[in-house]
Parts: sequence; C-alpha cells; structure tokens
Amino acid sequence: MTTLHTRRFVSRTALDAALVERLGRAIAYDDGVGTAIMLSGGKTPIPAYRELAARGLTHNERLHVLFSDERYVPASSETSNYHQACELLNELALPDDSLLRVRTELALEEAAADYERRLAELIRSGVRIKLGLLGLGPDGHTAALFDPEDLARAQGHLAIAVQRPDGLPGVTVTPEFLAHVEELVFVVAGACKRDAIRALMNTDPCLIAWRAVQGRAKVELWVEQAAIFSLMAGARSDEATQHAHHRKVPAHT
Repeated sequence: MTTLHTRRFVSRTALDAALVERLGRAIAYDDGVGTAIMLSGGKTPIPAYRELAARGLTHNERLHVLFSDERYVPASSETSNYHQACELLNELALPDDSLLRVRTELALEEAAADYERRLAELIRSGVRIKLGLLGLGPDGHTAALFDPEDLARAQGHLAIAVQRPDGLPGVTVTPEFLAHVEELVFVVAGACKRDAIRALMNTDPCLIAWRAVQGRAKVELWVEQAAIFSLMAGARSDEATQHAHHRKVPAHT
C-alpha cells in the first residue's frame, strides 16, 4: 500500500531551500556502485536548480541524471525541460552516457524508444535511482501522464510517447519506471493547483498523479503553505455555498 507523507513549507523560499538541500545530498551520495536522480520539469524546481548551480557542486563520479518527461521540442527551446536545467547540468559536467535526456532530434516514437532503452540499461546496470522529483499539474497530471489512456498505454513500458493537451507531443516515464525510484517527491507550489493538491492529499484513486505512483511504499508531497491556505479557503467557500443553498428561506406573508 502506498502512503503519502506531506511536508508543508511556510514560504516558497523555504520550499526552495529544502529542495536545494535534498538535491545536494542526492548528488553527493556515493554508494560505490552508481546512483541516479530524476529531475522534473515545470517552473517549480527551476530556482533550486539555479541555486545549486551557483553554489558549485561536489558530485559522485558515478552519478546519472535523467528526466521525468520532455516536450518534443529542440533541446535549445525555452520550453525544454532539459534546457531549463542546463545551468545545473553544465555545473555537473557529466559524461554523455551519464546524462539521460530525451533525444528530440530523433523522430518522436524513435525518441521514446531510445529513452526507454537507455532507462532499461540504467536499471540493468544496478544503478540505484535514489531520488525522483515529480510535478503536479492543475489538472492532476504528473510527468506527461495526463489521462487513463496514457496510463493504459504505459503498461509494460519504461517510457512512452504522448500527445499533450497543449498540442505538443512529448515523451514521459511511466509508472513501471517510477516503481524503480527509491524516493519519489511531488514538489508543488501555486494556488492554481488547489484542487489537484486536495485530491492528492486525499489520495483520490481517480487522480492520475496518484495512480502513477501506486506500488511505492512511500511517496512525499512537498507543498508551499500558501497553496494549503488556498485549499483551506476554497473548502470554507465551498461549505458556505452549500450552506446557503440548503438554508431555509422564510415564507413571504
């Protein structure tokens, strides 16, 4: 059974600082065999990536870095998750075979197959995927898994090609791959994600993000307190609306 542990942060600054510290430990950890971290896309983790790059890093020589998903855009595009992490990646200066990115210069299906092959090789090599970051969209998606059809097609795969709701194709890891990650952390900020946060905290079985991490013993949710306050305010507003609808109206005489 999968258990969700929630950490609430009083500010976005506190959330970023905790993420910098956790990523720094994962990057430096060396078990003598090889470790990997999975970076997520979106805007939320970017300040932590940049802060780590600015500090300078000590990393183990057997570190691998991979991504939860990627838009099917050139690696130089501002919307590329790889590009958004480039400051951190440049500081790490990993060998090519230790940096697993989606090769969007290939045809879409070929790029997905290539990424899946490299993920499979990583797992077979005995590398431990110590930490995996995941985002949470306002619609409840994570990585680039958006709907039940994506989850169905993902069965038996480590990575698949997807058609995103924004019109851009993409490549995403799958629940089967996520099952190999030792520590999965949803990192979430922003009041616009109120409903998705509520569903995740309630472990809603219909939520795509929650379905994607089933089978993991422990999953963490790191959330900015402002989003929690928005959630509470929304709940009070919903209760007030329901009360108004059910309030008895006095009869006119």
